[in-house]
Amino acid sequence: MALVADAGHNLSDVLALIVAWVASIAAKKPPSARFTYGFKSSTILAALANAMLLAIAIGAILFETAHRMLDPVEPEGMVMVVVAGIGIVINAATAMLFMRGRKSDLNIRGAFLHMAADALVSLGVVIAGIAIIYSGSVWIDPIVSLVIVAMIAWGTWGLAKDSLKMGLLGVPDGIDEAEVRRHLAGLEGVETVHNLHIWPMSTTQTALTAHLVMPDAPGADFLGEVTASLKANFGIDHPTIQIERSRLDRECC
Repeated sequence: MALVADAGHNLSDVLALIVAWVASIAAKKPPSARFTYGFKSSTILAALANAMLLAIAIGAILFETAHRMLDPVEPEGMVMVVVAGIGIVINAATAMLFMRGRKSDLNIRGAFLHMAADALVSLGVVIAGIAIIYSGSVWIDPIVSLVIVAMIAWGTWGLAKDSLKMGLLGVPDGIDEAEVRRHLAGLEGVETVHNLHIWPMSTTQTALTAHLVMPDAPGADFLGEVTASLKANFGIDHPTIQIERSRLDRECC
C-alpha cells in the first residue's frame, strides 16, 4: 500500500508536469483581439488544476489504505525496496532538471519541490520495505502510506493556497504593496499615489497600475525611469502609470 501511495503520488506529479508544460506553451502565445493579455494566466489555472489532481490522489490513497487496514494483506518487502529504489533515482534525476529555473517560476519551483519530495517519499518506502523484511509486521505498510498522504496533503495545501491567491489577483509573494506605494510616492515631482493595483499576470509576470498626481509635468524620460525602477526593485514587468496634474477624482480603491 505504501508503494501504491508512492506510485499514486508520482502519477499525479507526472500529470501535473504535463499540465504545467501545456500551460507554459499556452502562455507564450501572442495576445489577440479577444485575449489582449494572451494566455499568460493559464499557468495560474495550471497550478489550481495541479492542486485538484493532488487532492484526488489523496482521496484515492486514503480509501485504499482504509480498505487495507480492515483487510490486512502481507506486503512484499523486497518488491517495495526494489521499485521504490528505482523511484528514488528517477525522481532525484527529474528534480535536478528543474533546479536551475526554480527561483524564477512558481510552476518550476513547484515541480522541483514535488520531485525532490517524491525522492524522499520513495526513500521512506525503501526503509519501510526493509523494516517489513526483518520484522514481518503488516501494519508498517498502511502506516507508511498514511505518512505519505500527510506529506502530499501538506504540499497540496501550500500549492492550493498560493494558486488560489494568484487566481484572485492577490499581490504576489515577495512584493510589499506598501513599499511599492512609498517608492512611487518618493519619486521626484510626485505629490500623491492612488488607485494602486498589483496583480499576477502569470506565475512569472506581475502587472501594476497606478495614478500619480504630479502638479508639474514630468520629463520625457520619467515613465521609462519608473518602469525600469519597478522592474529592478520589485520585479514588476508590466506597469501602467497614469499621470494627473491634480487630484480631481475620488479614490475608489
